[in-house]
Amino acid sequence: MNHQHHYRVDVEWTGNLGSGTDGYRNYSRDHVIRIEGKPPLAGSSDPSFRGDAARHNPEDMLVTALSTCHMLSYLHMATVAGVVVTGYVDAAEGTMAMERDGGRFVEVVLRPTVTISAASDPAKAEAAHETAHHACFIANSVNFPVRCEARIVVSSD
Repeated sequence: MNHQHHYRVDVEWTGNLGSGTDGYRNYSRDHVIRIEGKPPLAGSSDPSFRGDAARHNPEDMLVTALSTCHMLSYLHMATVAGVVVTGYVDAAEGTMAMERDGGRFVEVVLRPTVTISAASDPAKAEAAHETAHHACFIANSVNFPVRCEARIVVSSD
């Protein structure tokens, strides 16, 4: 059965410095992202594209979405496999290639370090990454490779 989920995001450009977009350097890329019931996010473009480095940019948020989706899928798959996860950190990186007037992501690499209990099976913990990758909604929605270079650490409990 096909179930659909809908997500609403309101985005407001706040970068009119008085003359709108009458010149490439005459406006800010600042914007506010609002999702009902959640704190607003201050957004901009990447500093390479005249954005504010102190604000979230779409490229960072795409890599974040892939990393957190994998993590949440992984925690579920580990639980199903009987693996007790006690810690999870990821140092994800995305690569974007510029082409003519635009660009596109060519790869994202996830590098999670997962700590599991001493009683858990490291092989099952490793295998849960593969099933998590196939279950991740965001990874299934992009047209570039998402690789996972996981490291499993067994806790001394």
